[in-house]
Amino acid sequence: MKFLPITLTGRHGRLEPLAARHFESLERNGADAEVWRWMPFLNADPQESVRQWCAKLSEMQASGAAAAFAIIEVATGEAVGGTVLFDYSAAHQRVEIGYTWHAKRVWRTAVNTACKFLLLRHAFETLGVNRVQLKTDARNERSQAAIARLGAVREGVLRAHMVLPDGFVRDSVMFSIIASEWPGVKAGLEAKMTR
Repeated sequence: MKFLPITLTGRHGRLEPLAARHFESLERNGADAEVWRWMPFLNADPQESVRQWCAKLSEMQASGAAAAFAIIEVATGEAVGGTVLFDYSAAHQRVEIGYTWHAKRVWRTAVNTACKFLLLRHAFETLGVNRVQLKTDARNERSQAAIARLGAVREGVLRAHMVLPDGFVRDSVMFSIIASEWPGVKAGLEAKMTR
């Protein structure tokens, strides 16, 4: 299946198909090295990390292998991060959410919750998948806690999973949400967004 461009809109966040018009705002909002600390795009210059992320995700999107999104903060209209749906398998009815980053100023805000809600709802209710998976660097405890707060189940560690640009061999922690869990996860996320 090729992903088609789609905009997903919520009260606090909007996901727009990644486009060149987002790049300037993404460079500005991704200019903190801490944002990229655990990402495979880590560079000495955080703006170069943003540029590499944009290039890689634009390439994935152009091939139809992924739906890459700019994360828009509804209150300001700014692109404050990005994410992607990829690794879709029609035969196995699964998809992955990944390559996600947010500007530090929106960490632990309704923007992140809203965007994950929009992606999960699209995956389960539009694409009709049985499984959504997410993974993160095993050293990234903040990301693991954020994924667990969504209601995802920690499945285990993929050992020596990736070689990062600096040569570090990364272990990845795998999480998932399955279709039978989605109603409960959805209710929990909706409750968080109304607080």
